[in-house]
Amino acid sequence: MKPADDAVDQVLPTGKLAALGLQHVLVMYAGAVAVPLIVGRALKLGPEEVALLISADLFCCGIVTLIQSLGVTQWFGIRLPVMMGVTFAAVGPMVAMANSHPGPDGARMIFGAIIGAGIISMLIAPLISRLLRFFPPVVTGTIIAVIGINLMRVGVNWIFGNPVGPTAPLVVTPEHSEWLSTVRSSAAVGQPGFPPVPQGLALAPTAPNPAYAALPGVGIAAIVLASILLIAKFAKGFVANISVLLGIVIGGIVATATGMMHFDKVGKAKWFDVVLPFHFGTPIFEPVMVLTMVLVMIVVMIESTGMFLALGEMTDRKVDQPALARGLRTDGLGTLIGGIFNTFPYTSFSQNVGLVAVTGVKSRFVCVAAGLILVVLGLLPKMAALVESLPTVVLGGAGLVMFGMVAATGIRILGGVDYTHNRNNALIVAISIGFGMIPLVAPRYLQWMPHAIHPLIESGILLASMVAVMLNLYFNGAKGDAEGSIRAAKQADAH
Repeated sequence: MKPADDAVDQVLPTGKLAALGLQHVLVMYAGAVAVPLIVGRALKLGPEEVALLISADLFCCGIVTLIQSLGVTQWFGIRLPVMMGVTFAAVGPMVAMANSHPGPDGARMIFGAIIGAGIISMLIAPLISRLLRFFPPVVTGTIIAVIGINLMRVGVNWIFGNPVGPTAPLVVTPEHSEWLSTVRSSAAVGQPGFPPVPQGLALAPTAPNPAYAALPGVGIAAIVLASILLIAKFAKGFVANISVLLGIVIGGIVATATGMMHFDKVGKAKWFDVVLPFHFGTPIFEPVMVLTMVLVMIVVMIESTGMFLALGEMTDRKVDQPALARGLRTDGLGTLIGGIFNTFPYTSFSQNVGLVAVTGVKSRFVCVAAGLILVVLGLLPKMAALVESLPTVVLGGAGLVMFGMVAATGIRILGGVDYTHNRNNALIVAISIGFGMIPLVAPRYLQWMPHAIHPLIESGILLASMVAVMLNLYFNGAKGDAEGSIRAAKQADAH
């Protein structure tokens, strides 16, 4: 019998590596480009500079993915099938910085904070990695299940539209908006007896948005989902492994035929463009901003710990303390590289953990291929524009499959936990999942809490992680060794 590690180190034929790598790229692309779009607009940068942020992001995604999955020296790279992307945990603080300091100077402050946080993260990674013994199967299973549950929101929003923004479920009734504009411009405003219009007065959206949950988009998502299910059931071997990619391709063809997918941006984009460091000038190191970003990176590294443990279960490779330190140190190195090349903090992308579960392909060289594709996309804006042209409804049908598989992995691990002789384990799971649902169900619950603790409590994944670790310490202590925990979780996953 071959050792389990063979599957992780297996080098597949070039054609298969390219197809499986492209599948990983398509899965993480929407999430990867979202952050530069959000931060670029918050900085009030022009379209060309926002496009530069996107290209730089894709380029760095590829570089950091190569470091993480291939491994560089004994210090960097967990050498698992990991895709690296910009973390959403940093969006809130970066948007706040951008709103306070818009333009190139704000960008220099943000990138200075990111570079500082990257350096500090590399130094503290070994300390974070020593927390492995606090993650027995009852904790890791709960965290992985909550990761899947939280990601389902992303998949659902891809299908129907975002809960806020241009595809919000409700919009302001046009007649009401016109009335308010008339009142504001009326000559009577400011006259004696006419009440002043309050500053910032806005109407609440009450009318259904025709662009939200539109049936053609829902239909395309359903076609993608049905295609994936049919391919997974009736296809064999390699074709079954790329069922998600084929489903996305079929969805793209249908979207093009129905007029939902356009190629205007592809025609306008350049064929080749080099990503250069420090495009906006010398970074500005503001101590408070650096400390804020360090706090975000601690949050990111705790989340990454759950991701790495999940991949360890899926690939049957032991994630010990030195391996975890290499992976977390690469989070810091990726963040440092991001700050230098005009982009943002990096972490392992949980969407792609689900893809490993769906395909069953454990080779890290698939992610190496995906990293190379991302580097090329970062240097070829026209190719990047082609992938960016995919409507989110196409990705939504695939998202239900992938994100559900992440939750299923967590459930499988929890299935091996002893609830008979230790009834407190059920309490740990129940309460932790409940806390993990709070930001999902009530995202504004933290509005009256101190802003300093928002990064700690606005992520359902992090909230569930902290509660699960604390409850496990309270009920079970920390006497269990990490190897025994990982071994028990592996056995649970095998069943």
